[in-house]
Amino acid sequence: MSYQTIISVEELNNNLANKDWFVFDCRFMLNDPAGGLKKFNQGHIPGAQFADMDKDLSSAPTSTSGRHPLPDPNELIGKLQNWGVNNSSQVICYDDMSGAFAARMWWLLKWLGHSDVAVLDGGIDKWSANGLALEQQIQTRNKGTFNGEPNDTMWVNVDFVQQQLQQNKINLLDARSKERFTAKDTETDPVPGHVPGAINFPFAGNVSKQGVFLSTDELQKRFAELFSNDNGKEVINMCGSGVTACHNLLAMSIAGLPMTRLYVGSWSEWIKEKSRSVATGESQ
Repeated sequence: MSYQTIISVEELNNNLANKDWFVFDCRFMLNDPAGGLKKFNQGHIPGAQFADMDKDLSSAPTSTSGRHPLPDPNELIGKLQNWGVNNSSQVICYDDMSGAFAARMWWLLKWLGHSDVAVLDGGIDKWSANGLALEQQIQTRNKGTFNGEPNDTMWVNVDFVQQQLQQNKINLLDARSKERFTAKDTETDPVPGHVPGAINFPFAGNVSKQGVFLSTDELQKRFAELFSNDNGKEVINMCGSGVTACHNLLAMSIAGLPMTRLYVGSWSEWIKEKSRSVATGESQ
């Protein structure tokens, strides 16, 4: 059996000894870029390897890009090979933020054409709450043979977003919190607010208070109004830097909805150009 959206801690624990399963720790802290690695070194799921958001799952930002541009596909493929991954491998990603960062690696593997990748539901917190062991040892694996081809129809750039918004052809979902979207939070983003015309759809609404994803039925209901009243508009996903928007994409996949597209640059790219309009408050 393969896992292509989420996997429970019980299912992962039952398969940890499988040599063609690969577990990645994607913990990340925006205010402390080295914090994820520190947490990994303090204790991680046995056999896990660390995937750094800035160094592995993104390329270096430029003066005009968002904070987390897509990684060079050949470099990411090379890293996956060095981590030991093959095209037949089952990949599991986790973090300590209900999948907020692990979903980025999930999406990147899909982008490279790899289907068998899933996010650990509840992450390392659920793993520990179930009394399952952590380790500090870093296990090495033999080099893998993974190969892939990026599907660049899965994402859009800022020019596309601007043009399609002007023509009223897209529903632009912003996965950030309400506080960031409305500009009540003036600390997190260099410029608070949102893209005029965007719809606030916080990724946190995809999970329960316990940090696990809502049921398929609940997620279908959450997205139902969006897709039933889309008037033929394409759904485009954004957030702060193209990371937590992937959580909405994952939730849609769990709900059995079609894979929509990602605006990779997101808000951190939008605000690089001062001529682009900024909206505040709750209105679109």
